[in-house]
Amino acid sequence: MTNTDVLIIGAGHNGLVCACYLAEAGLNVRLVERRNVVGGAAVTEEFHPGFHNSVASYTVSLLNPKVIDDLDLYNYGLTVVERDISNFYPLGTNDGEYLKLFFEMDRTQEAFEQFSKADAAALPSYYDAIGKAADVIRDLVLETPPNAGGGLDDILRAIKMGNRFRKLTVDDQQSILDLFTKSAAEFLARWFENPTIAAAFAFDGIVGAYASPHTPGTAYVLLHHAFGEVNGKKGRWGHAIGGMGAITQAMRRVAENRGVEITTDAAVERVIIENDRAVGVVLENGETLKARSIVSNIGPKLLFTKLVDADAQPPAFNERMHHLACGSGTFRMNVALSELPNFSCLPSDSASEHHRSGIIIGPTIDYLDRAYLDARQHGWSREPIIEMLIPSTMDDSLAPDGQHVASLFCQQVAPVLPDGRSWDQAREEVADLVIDTVNKYAPNFKASVLGKQILSPLDLERIFGLTSGDIFHGRLSLDQMFSSRPALGSADYRTPIAGLYICGSGTHPGGGVTGAPGHNAAREILKDFKKNRLPTLS
Repeated sequence: MTNTDVLIIGAGHNGLVCACYLAEAGLNVRLVERRNVVGGAAVTEEFHPGFHNSVASYTVSLLNPKVIDDLDLYNYGLTVVERDISNFYPLGTNDGEYLKLFFEMDRTQEAFEQFSKADAAALPSYYDAIGKAADVIRDLVLETPPNAGGGLDDILRAIKMGNRFRKLTVDDQQSILDLFTKSAAEFLARWFENPTIAAAFAFDGIVGAYASPHTPGTAYVLLHHAFGEVNGKKGRWGHAIGGMGAITQAMRRVAENRGVEITTDAAVERVIIENDRAVGVVLENGETLKARSIVSNIGPKLLFTKLVDADAQPPAFNERMHHLACGSGTFRMNVALSELPNFSCLPSDSASEHHRSGIIIGPTIDYLDRAYLDARQHGWSREPIIEMLIPSTMDDSLAPDGQHVASLFCQQVAPVLPDGRSWDQAREEVADLVIDTVNKYAPNFKASVLGKQILSPLDLERIFGLTSGDIFHGRLSLDQMFSSRPALGSADYRTPIAGLYICGSGTHPGGGVTGAPGHNAAREILKDFKKNRLPTLS
């Protein structure tokens, strides 16, 4: 007779969070991970001798404060420091051609006045609209969405959530509706006329979306990146000392302290379904593991097209999973640097506040739009959109003295290249293009590169199991959000197969290192255990 109550597939951060909550409630939890390290895409590794960096996910903001507190992560080794400023946008190669976004509104308004006094004056109104919408989303992040066609519990959840919206003014309700349905460009045009200022905000609308800023729905992607906080301060961005792996290593220590058994190098080949119920898994090494319930932290599309037999799924659900939109259009690089980038528009001999921010190359709305159109036709943008972070300016554990590491997060590459080309053939060419693009703004950059790690969409899929390189485990669009994430009827972290649950970013509230899906799924799983819906297996 098995003594495992819950077996979790995938030790990414949401799998670890889910395991911690379930074990704290007294369940016997086992977690199996395909790779030789826990953390999923939130890991820190040495990618060049002496240089370490967050390999895939790379910045802190969305990690939920309740999860941090419940898991006591700060007492298990996690330290998060804030960026000096939010973002820096080099706009050209001449002195003074740049824009900075600050965490303080008055400083940002002062920066905007160089481009548009009207836009500077409109900033408080814009922040007010975003702030109110972000507060609503924060309230929903740790809620289980009501299931379409569900029972009384789902009806009550829908009423409770509807009451929150009814308390808002009609104008605020309209802003939230606009955020869920409009494009980032259209939403921003209500406040801003300058194309550079609009692009500064629109960037967050196309991150991980593989879309133009004119694509309907990108306004919500913008909002999704706005509801985070760092050390109790809303809208801030930060860095975990030791990289993103410090988060998941702290989570691992919590899980093990609570009695979770974690096994690495344990890839799952298939989920065992008996009598219409998930009862275990078969590992690629042939070992069979049984449990009263199975929880998947991998993407829903990967789970239901690769690990669960089609015959065990309702046909309509199986079809939905096969056609789930995946592919965030991202290309990720880590580079080892002999020195800091020296930007022509803002020369500096040492680390300055702009080096400790998000450095974004994407100067106008038209630039962002062209990049997407170019990628659709060519396979990648020949003028790429790049966000660069230099975490070693805040964390000297990542690089040798006097040297640095940089994360390059590039948007607008096709998840699957046209004309049958493989990313294995194109990855070096695109990596060179990215480095050359940064070098246009910081002419010492290319010569300072000592080594690099390249992660194309195909690499992200192979290494981390991100289908088509999708960092969100599925597109954040209206048809794949909230009660329809990943499908109508499965928004409550339960699947059509009894005893099989999902807890990853492919569920509400979506992608990013939040811990919220793991938190929410654990709550629903515990409800089923308390109601004796999960029998003991022999």
